[in-house]
Amino acid sequence: MNTPDPSTSDSGSLDVRPPVEAPVVVPPAHQLDILGILYYVLAALTGLFSLIPIAHVVMGLAMIGGRFEQGSNPPPPMVGWIFLIMGATFILGGLTCAALFAMTGQRLRQRRGYTFCLVVSAISCTLMPFGTILGIFALIELTKPHVKALFAPAR
Repeated sequence: MNTPDPSTSDSGSLDVRPPVEAPVVVPPAHQLDILGILYYVLAALTGLFSLIPIAHVVMGLAMIGGRFEQGSNPPPPMVGWIFLIMGATFILGGLTCAALFAMTGQRLRQRRGYTFCLVVSAISCTLMPFGTILGIFALIELTKPHVKALFAPAR
């Protein structure tokens, strides 16, 4: 009586496939640390890119100060004020978002401020593409019950 050898396949050749390994499971606390670090990176990038409108602020100040009056048709001062106000608004908004992201990174690593982290993660989804990716991953992770249990109770 011939019994088939378990190390051979149906065609008679040896089965040389590597054994299947169990997937690596990263503990939730470590995942929150990684998300916190990534929020620090997002805060730095947001802060850096929010300073680009400084050129608009400088140009607005130059228009208000009359530096563009060499030609026969200089821009009205109102255009300078628009440049100044819009540039300053974008800078202030960007730096505010950067501060919120840095605070979120800190709170994720300290395991406190669950609602704050959840809200800022949703807000970060509006910043394409990095904020969206990070926000979605953070929202997925924060909505897990065992991750919510890691956060300290509100005082």
